[in-house]
Amino acid sequence: MTRTYRSALAAAFLAGTMLSGCSEPKPAATDASAPAPAPATPSAPQQATHPDVLRFRIGTLDAAALKDGDIETVNDGKTFAIGQPLDQVNALLTAAGAPTDTLHLSIQPLLVRSGARILLFDTGAADASFAHAGRLPASLRAAGVEPSQVTDIFLSHQHQDHVGGLLTREGALAFPNAAIHLSAPEWKSLKGDRDAAALVAAITPKVATFQPGASIVPGVVTAVAVDGHTPGHSAYEIASGDERLLYLGDTAHHYVISVQRPEWTVQYDMNAPLAQTSRRALLQRAVDGKLRVYAVHFPFPGLGHIKPQGDSFVWEAEQGAAR
Repeated sequence: MTRTYRSALAAAFLAGTMLSGCSEPKPAATDASAPAPAPATPSAPQQATHPDVLRFRIGTLDAAALKDGDIETVNDGKTFAIGQPLDQVNALLTAAGAPTDTLHLSIQPLLVRSGARILLFDTGAADASFAHAGRLPASLRAAGVEPSQVTDIFLSHQHQDHVGGLLTREGALAFPNAAIHLSAPEWKSLKGDRDAAALVAAITPKVATFQPGASIVPGVVTAVAVDGHTPGHSAYEIASGDERLLYLGDTAHHYVISVQRPEWTVQYDMNAPLAQTSRRALLQRAVDGKLRVYAVHFPFPGLGHIKPQGDSFVWEAEQGAAR
């Protein structure tokens, strides 16, 4: 994340990562020589032997939270809760047991195994200057997956803490056999930026765009349009039978401020008023559907539920998953 939408985009381009649109490529076959993720018990999350991996199930699907790193931003009213009295912000944080000096955001892409396909939702920040990150490759391997085995990458949007891991430091594809899925409006936005030319050239052969709200992997992955953060920001609903997991993307960044005060302005949002409306709507959707939620920036592993609280909401980490 960065101080402005434009600077976030520029930083992402310089790190070499992102999107592109074309007809959907077929995912490559999984390399059978590399180990697959070990199954978790259906009932509860399990910590792997690696501290940056937490395994869990979505119905019959094996899944794992993969820690990439962390972002810390000063609680000075310039990034979160813009225009709000600092004493009110601090009171909200204190009541939730959160620190008031620094706002901490985790970064944890999501790994899901669906049959022969290995799905990765976002790719972390890599070596972005504003984050302490770059642990995704180690986390992925600790979960039993080599980068070459990933068949599908689903990008929520184009900011560097979500696409930073798409390319290696040498500019090669970090996941050479993966189709890269993102919304058509997001790709259009990227193509319009001249600074992204090298990145676009690198990933174009792998990109598959979709229309907002499309079913991407029928019966498993459906995009959910969440307007305002970037031109084509997407959450994702991941399903297995009657069980569903809602991957929030950047709908909500902070587990207290974003959830309990969804109308407070966040500097990261390109269109703040629209993002605020969308944020409340998606949180309400999670409540109404009693959906299990995966929040990429909430405290690791970001697995839990959104609960109603008065005329707003509160985050409840899943038992056995909170760290």
